[in-house]
Amino acid sequence: MISKHTILDNIKTLIYALIIAIIIRSLLIQPFYIPSSSMEPTLLVGDRLFVTKFTYGYSKHSFPFSPPILNSRIIFKEPKRGDVVVFKTPADNRTDYIKRLIGLPGDEIQFINSNLYINNNEILKSRHSNKTKIYCGNTIIESYIFEEKISNDKTHTSAYMKDFPYQNSDIFIVPEDHYFFLGDNRDCSKDSRFLSSVGYVHKDNLVGKAQFVFFSSDKSIGNFFAFWKWHKSLRFNRFFKKII
Repeated sequence: MISKHTILDNIKTLIYALIIAIIIRSLLIQPFYIPSSSMEPTLLVGDRLFVTKFTYGYSKHSFPFSPPILNSRIIFKEPKRGDVVVFKTPADNRTDYIKRLIGLPGDEIQFINSNLYINNNEILKSRHSNKTKIYCGNTIIESYIFEEKISNDKTHTSAYMKDFPYQNSDIFIVPEDHYFFLGDNRDCSKDSRFLSSVGYVHKDNLVGKAQFVFFSSDKSIGNFFAFWKWHKSLRFNRFFKKII
């Protein structure tokens, strides 16, 4: 028969484990799952990645359920252009989005003839491959893959649909203490170009920086419990892949 003392010890152990897990998740590192194709080809649906919470300091959104325990960001560190960042969308301050940081406070962002300009300077891109099929939701689209040089020390991969439907935009002027984000899958991403749903993201909404993929599987082939399909569904080449 299990004694009352043993039961209490087990409950204490569970509470301690929960507290430690919350501390690690809130202050150090948190896993995230990629459910959409807006960051292809950098991130694929089914990727699981680690995000460091300490990279940009802490706000209420660093903690589970965003409790109102901090009025502003503390130990703040300025994010760098080109970082892949998880943030709470300004529309509801609850939903997690992951996008690439393009515009810093004061920057002017514009698309002209489907080319990205930052502060009137065109961001150079070179075609990395010919037409490639990538996902846009459940639809497969033909796209061109480019290498974009977002800064002197940062190059990343982006995808544009072959007919370049997003040609021109207004000038986006990033407000103070805010940031402008784009998905790498440029023609299949709800991001800062959509002011009513995402728009400019306040620094307090930053959750953390995406660092590396630790696990990846293609759910269209089979789920985790279909072990006889693991050799097809698991993307071993993406395990522990650094996110750039």
